[in-house]
Formats: sequence, structure tokens, C-alpha cells
Amino acid sequence: MIQISEKENCCGCTACMSVCAHHAITMELDNLGFKYPVVNEALCVNCGLCESVCAFNDLYDKTKNLDTPEIYAVRHKQIHEIEKSRSGAAFIALSDWIIENGGVVYGAGYTDHFRVVHKRATSKEERDEFRGSKYVQSDLTNTFKKVREDLKQGLYVLFSGTPCQTAGLRSYIGKKLSGKFYLVDIICHGVPSPSVWKDYISYTEIKERHRIVKVNFRDKKFGWRAHRESFVFDNGEEKNYDIYTYLFYQHIILRKSCGSCYYTNLQRPSDITIGDFWGWEKTDQNFNIDDKGCSLLFCNTKKGRDLFNSKREDLNSIPVNIGDCLQPNLQHPSILNSKMNSFENDYIKKGFGYVLYRYGNLGVRYKYRRIYHNMHFKCIHTAKTILNIILRKK
Repeated sequence: MIQISEKENCCGCTACMSVCAHHAITMELDNLGFKYPVVNEALCVNCGLCESVCAFNDLYDKTKNLDTPEIYAVRHKQIHEIEKSRSGAAFIALSDWIIENGGVVYGAGYTDHFRVVHKRATSKEERDEFRGSKYVQSDLTNTFKKVREDLKQGLYVLFSGTPCQTAGLRSYIGKKLSGKFYLVDIICHGVPSPSVWKDYISYTEIKERHRIVKVNFRDKKFGWRAHRESFVFDNGEEKNYDIYTYLFYQHIILRKSCGSCYYTNLQRPSDITIGDFWGWEKTDQNFNIDDKGCSLLFCNTKKGRDLFNSKREDLNSIPVNIGDCLQPNLQHPSILNSKMNSFENDYIKKGFGYVLYRYGNLGVRYKYRRIYHNMHFKCIHTAKTILNIILRKK
């Protein structure tokens, strides 16, 4: 039976729960809203399926991978698709083919009050909810089983998610049902806490005294490179912040398994990998000259290559050299914040407001850090200037 003694050893993909025919495994929330499997020993028959299906290790399935991924810079030919998407709208083109062929698409959307969950879409209108980045670990409850039922019905299925989610799903589905099954993963920086996101929504509504009716984790109106979250309130007002963004980039609210991720390499656990293409200028200085967004796309398997080629007429694409696109999370896992445990303890005991000011960018500590950083930078700059003057005089 599966037992999680250290949290960094579980990514929460739900494969073990989904494969258990005796319903002996449930996914239970921890204090940060991350889910972990818990076994009811009274129902468990020790069949070992839950352990064998786990793909969060070095042995995840790479048997279908090309020797070297085929890599492209990609932008949709329709500018309105780019403007509504996070990067270059590569996902829109790929998922269009699935829907046009009577298939279904799974991706991250919202339920309740902006709780991030995986949803099933059978139309382009439903699929459009999956556009854009969502910096929270999505809830996959029963999603794997739904995917399997769709495949049993003979439907084309495209599932998009983080690499750990796609690795777990591939292991759960197996080879027998994989003929019409397509996996798309993202270049993942790590998945933040669902509870912190929920508390941040509540904090913002209390602060602004209005209910949030729309969220955008990364509003493109500030430019494709910018990262600010935006909210639309029930009074029609829109406001932008970088509070949650700051915590995210501090790597202090990520799941602990993100620090030991097995998929931060070029042997991806999916047919296609997509993400922002930072450094696109090395490939073509004019490709994203309007700064509207550019996707990096990996064809990892023959099936992924065939899917990409099936919609290539809708995309502008340029081959990319591997050395020109190696982002940090294609080389190693995110380095977790050394204060992560302190953050969690303070969050449990003292609440969201306390940790926001102690570890975030609102409190006195943050302002002192900024002052110190600016003074340090100015001192170095001044010293270099004086040194240059002395050297010129010599």
C-alpha cells in the first residue's frame, strides 16, 4: 500500500486513488490545501496497484519519446487568439483539432469562487476557460476516471496540465487505451498553495469591500513579459497587484515535491510541451516584435509531432536550437525557500494576514530589504564609477 512519509515524495496527481478498485484511498488536504493520499487499511487488499501506478520517480514512461525533442517558436496566425491567450496560443490550435474531430479537452478552469480545478470541455467555448496561466495546484478529483471513460467511448482526448499530472495520468491510462489520447504539459515553475490563493481572494475582497467577479493571474495588458495579477470587482472597477505574484516567485508557497521534480529536463512525460518562450530573440528578432506573446513548443513523441503538424497551417512556427531555449525549469527543479517551514507554521498559527506582511511585499521587512538592496546597488555603482575615473586619469 502507498504511504507518504515525506511530503516531497508525492505530487498529488491522484493516480493511486484512481486506480484503487476498492476505494481504499482518499486524497486528504493538508494545512496549505495540498492533497495527499490516505489509505483506509480496512478496505485495502494490498494488491500493490497504487504503488506500481505512481510515476513520481525517475522511472516515468519515456518509451515513446523521440531521441531529441523537435522544438519550435510558435504564434497563432490570428492575433485575437494571441491576445486572449497567455503566450502564443499554441494550446488553442492543438485543442481546436481535438474538438473539431469530436473529441474532448481537459484543462484548468474555475469552480466555486475561483477555486482552480480540472474541467472537461466538448466545445471551443468551454475550452476557452482553460486559456491563461493559473498559478495554483488544480484539483483533479475524479478527472483521471473521466478521461478513461472518454477513451473507452472511443473519443479523442487531450489533457493539459503540469508534468507530474500528465505523468500520473499516462501511467494510469496505460497503453491499451492510448491510441486517441494526447498529453500536453507546461514548462512548470511549481504549483502554489490552494489555501493561500483562497485566502488571498478573501483578503482582497475585504480590503476593497467588493466581491471579485473576474481574475487574471498574469494580465497581458501590462505586456507579455509583465507579471501582475488583476481583479475585476462587482462595481465594475479593475485593480492590479503583485502581492500573490511576489509570494509565488519567493518559492515559499509551492508544494514541497516541486523542489524534487523529476520532469525538469528534456525527456518530458507528454506528447507536447508548451510554455512561454523566453529568449525568442535568439531565434528570430522579428518573430514577437509586437511583444504580444510567443510560445515555446516541444514535440516529444511521434504522436505529438503528428498533432502539431495537423494544425501547423494555423500557426507561424520556426525551428529552435535546444541551446537557445533552456529555461531553468527545463534543467532543474525550482529551489524552495529556506523559510518554507516557518511560513507554514506561521500560516497555521497566525493566519494569512500575518504571513502576508512577514513574508510578502507589504510589510516593514520587505521595505527594509528593498532599501538595503537599493543602497547596496548604488554603492557598487558609485565605486565602479570612481574606479573608472581613476583609471582614465592614469
